[in-house]
Amino acid sequence: MTIPQIDLTAQYGELKREIDAATARVYASGWYILGQEVAAFEEEFADYCNAAGCVGVNSGTDALLLALRACEIGPGDEVITVAHTAVATAAAIRLAGATPVFADIDPATYTLDPAGLEAAITPRTKAVIPVHLYGQPADMNPILAISRVRELRVIEDCAQAHGAAYQRRPVGNLGDLACFSFYPTKNLGAMGDGGAVVGSDPELMARVRMLREYGWTPQARYVSQIDGLNSRLDELQAAILRVKLDHLDRWNARRRYIAIHYTNRLTPLAEEGLITLPYTVPDNVHVYHLYVVRVPNRDHVRQTLADAGIGTGIHYPVPIHQQPAYRDAYPGLHLPETERAAGEILSLPLHPHLSPGDADRVIDALEAALA
Repeated sequence: MTIPQIDLTAQYGELKREIDAATARVYASGWYILGQEVAAFEEEFADYCNAAGCVGVNSGTDALLLALRACEIGPGDEVITVAHTAVATAAAIRLAGATPVFADIDPATYTLDPAGLEAAITPRTKAVIPVHLYGQPADMNPILAISRVRELRVIEDCAQAHGAAYQRRPVGNLGDLACFSFYPTKNLGAMGDGGAVVGSDPELMARVRMLREYGWTPQARYVSQIDGLNSRLDELQAAILRVKLDHLDRWNARRRYIAIHYTNRLTPLAEEGLITLPYTVPDNVHVYHLYVVRVPNRDHVRQTLADAGIGTGIHYPVPIHQQPAYRDAYPGLHLPETERAAGEILSLPLHPHLSPGDADRVIDALEAALA
């Protein structure tokens, strides 16, 4: 039997009665856009992130775009981020009319290296988007310190970090604004696209709320006060997310349990130098959206695992600055840690419904592949 890298059918099976009841409630209400479910989810998720407010939007990409626009980032501006992330991070910067500037990553955490951030700042830099990758928070204290001195906006990309914490503070309330994706595979995933902007600055949050729906305000619907767009989280997805939010901490704990099991059994291979295991920064809460190892002969190992019925992923195989849509804008850019990681990383199966027996099958197959 194949072990998939992620199993969404098992998640639905666990919550079928709750989810079906929630969606039936929406169908019966006759209100499908920006109603009570969205309002309730926004309040509940803001509380979860220990933030003052939340605005539900159409996707994580839109969340980043609206956050940038709320911070008045646009043409002529530069935004520093990493090239080792989903392309959505850079795409949102371009959609805002700004220019992505890529800094290298810390090789242990795969997140923005603060030294690289400082070196990348120019007079045109207006914002920084640190990505909390794989469930691990970026090193926010030095990032925030550098940014505050230079008066740069800090927008957290939390798309893979629902429930993560940096030095005991939840991600989502560390920068000026924070952006979440609810793509189905996320730790907190909808059954379709969805996203949110979270923050505690009332002026910024008000602008995000206006931008989400054509620049309208509750007091003057159908009258655009600013140039907005249509990016609304719908009632069905909000209702589903409300159900899943109640289970998020338990699911994250299960992810950590599986990650610890992987690490304990794979440590002998790491000590032999055959594999590099994930690193968790002390005082941080890693929620293991992905369990990412590094192996020098990655493609051979991946194929061997596939032959054994083990599904894996590569997040992400090509750094953004080397992708066809971007590379012409970055001639000569060399990010050694980013490029080295892209050739070695491998995401093992990890989800809250992975059984101990399946986890052991993955480990056995990996040990055989590395032998």
